[in-house]
Amino acid sequence: MSSRILTVPNVLSFLRLLMVPVFFVFIVVGNDLGALILLVISTITDFVDGQIARRFNQITRLGQLLDPAADRLLILAALLGLAIAQVLPWWFVIAVVSRDLLLIVLGIVLANHGYGPLPVHHLGKFATFCLFSSLPILMLGEAFPAVQGVTSPIGWAAALWGGFLYWWAGVLYLRETVRVVRIPAREPDTGSATLGL
Repeated sequence: MSSRILTVPNVLSFLRLLMVPVFFVFIVVGNDLGALILLVISTITDFVDGQIARRFNQITRLGQLLDPAADRLLILAALLGLAIAQVLPWWFVIAVVSRDLLLIVLGIVLANHGYGPLPVHHLGKFATFCLFSSLPILMLGEAFPAVQGVTSPIGWAAALWGGFLYWWAGVLYLRETVRVVRIPAREPDTGSATLGL
């Protein structure tokens, strides 16, 4: 893994981070089409930077921080913006955000016990995909009210399913964290723990 900073994937991830506040403002002021366009651009650049990083061996430590940070902040901005615009209820936003707070706490616990973050579970990836997919679908209905009768049930189905899986994955991460931090007490001679879900 490289420690380089100036790579194409890192630049794309940084640009995605810069788009987050603009995206949030667009949603809040009711510029639904502008917000939708930014969300599409962000999704495309997210896919492209991952492809470039793998194909041209440009995976970096900074990139591994920037990429998920941009994803999380974009989802957070979309959730908050859509809640302020009264498209999403606040209970849904709180449910999703509280799960992310749980993972932050688990990360701190793992770090205090000498471990890095847990590997990303495929369930968590699918949950994020569902949530990420639901947002542009719901925003499409806001930008073009004529299609809202179709986009609203599809978007909400993806959002609710994603939220459920998001917490299911969170419970698995919690269980694995408990297992890992207990390993040194049971196996004092073990140099490191194998993290796997």
